[in-house]
Amino acid sequence: MNPAGLRQARAPLAAFLLGAATVLGFAPVALAPLPILGAAGLLWLWQMAATPQRAAMLGYAYGLGLFLTGVSWVYISLHDYGYMPAPLAAIATFLFCAFLALYPALVGYLQARLGGPVAARQLLLIPALWVLTEWLRGWVFTGFPWLVLGYSQADSPLRGYAPLTGVFGLSWLVWICAALLLALTRAKKSRDRGKVLAAFVFVLALGAGMGRVEWTQPLGTPVTVSLLQGNIAQDLKWDAARFASTVQLYQSMTERSAARLTILPETAIPRFLDQVDPAVVQALATSARRHGGDLILGVPLRDASGHYYNSALSLGASPVQRYDKIHLVPFGEFIPPGFGWVLSVLKIPLADFSRGSAAQAPLALAGQKIAVDICYEDAFGEEIIRALPEATLLVNISNVAWFGDSLAPHQHLQISRMRALETGRTMLRATNTGMTAIIDHHGDIAAVLPPFTQGALNGSAQGRSGATPYVRWGNTPLVLFALLLCGLYLLRYKTSEQSAA
Repeated sequence: MNPAGLRQARAPLAAFLLGAATVLGFAPVALAPLPILGAAGLLWLWQMAATPQRAAMLGYAYGLGLFLTGVSWVYISLHDYGYMPAPLAAIATFLFCAFLALYPALVGYLQARLGGPVAARQLLLIPALWVLTEWLRGWVFTGFPWLVLGYSQADSPLRGYAPLTGVFGLSWLVWICAALLLALTRAKKSRDRGKVLAAFVFVLALGAGMGRVEWTQPLGTPVTVSLLQGNIAQDLKWDAARFASTVQLYQSMTERSAARLTILPETAIPRFLDQVDPAVVQALATSARRHGGDLILGVPLRDASGHYYNSALSLGASPVQRYDKIHLVPFGEFIPPGFGWVLSVLKIPLADFSRGSAAQAPLALAGQKIAVDICYEDAFGEEIIRALPEATLLVNISNVAWFGDSLAPHQHLQISRMRALETGRTMLRATNTGMTAIIDHHGDIAAVLPPFTQGALNGSAQGRSGATPYVRWGNTPLVLFALLLCGLYLLRYKTSEQSAA
């Protein structure tokens, strides 16, 4: 490559490395300042871009670095457990990440295309555009809101804003902080540097102050809980020869539980309920009922009309209730129209499931009203708050064994922490291989089992009442504000261009 070509390649390579380094801001490393520094670096590169197309390329490179590094675990589910040939799984993973990278590319293009002063773009336009594209990524093609920048701030002072704005508001503030850092380097006068630094400190200090606000109130006495982690390898989980030992394991663990609420992972019973010996179900119910408790069991169900559901079923002292998963995983639990051929490549046992009703009530168990979500449903904040403020506890049952010993279980735990923080509710997570955890209403981990171990996490959970601003309003105010800001920006600076012409 000639020297001119090398110079041209430097900026995209830098953007790619900034995106890759940003992943270290998420769990398990959780270096919260890194995403802010990475965003500041990308802002500087965008500032140097000569054309909107060049800015789009830089945004795309950043996105590729972010997603190829951060969600490379998709390959594990496709190849190791979906039995897709390695080359095809690698290509599919790359194409998936390449598609996700289009969102940062769109931000880069639009901010350059709309123009305006650098400071106005970096403080006003880019944060709004970024939040809009993250929000779009959360529902386009059923949505994949993984690696939303706000999650990286689960342990920073910015977390205090989460009950007001949700995770997308924290993403906005990441870009505001990045713009202020960049402005600090550009300021020539000490007075200007002082103002910028004061603004930066104010944003962090206000977040830290709001983190002390109690948005919800304790309701009743704490409930004893036992969260079971069976640690059954994914390649054995659906093996028919292994079924009896799986059932025996969970029966034994349930019998040892003395908690008022015992929770088993997603599809803990890896067979349709109507195919399970009724004596097994009765034994589980009896174990819970023996000490006046209740049990939540992850199990696939099917009705008389032939619809399949990924469900959570309650057994024990309270009447039997169920929750059917609403937000299904494409290619894992249903095949999108036109992609039926994928079934001949992937060997995944949960295809062709049906969605549960969006109007399902919380489960009334153990003296609490419990909002259950299954698998990655807790990545969708506005779906979680459907059951609030009625629900007093949040429960997530998952099986992240699909992604092996990767970043995925740690990232998923961080996502659950954000839901607890946004809603002011305790979150209980029961998983097959990890991370099984009790998360308090501040989003802090009260207790967690080591991943890839078998055990019961025993503790207590405090039910809570009341509603945070995010529970009341969801993402709507932030999205509308971002749209309004973009509209006003467009009107202001396009009008200025026309006047100058």
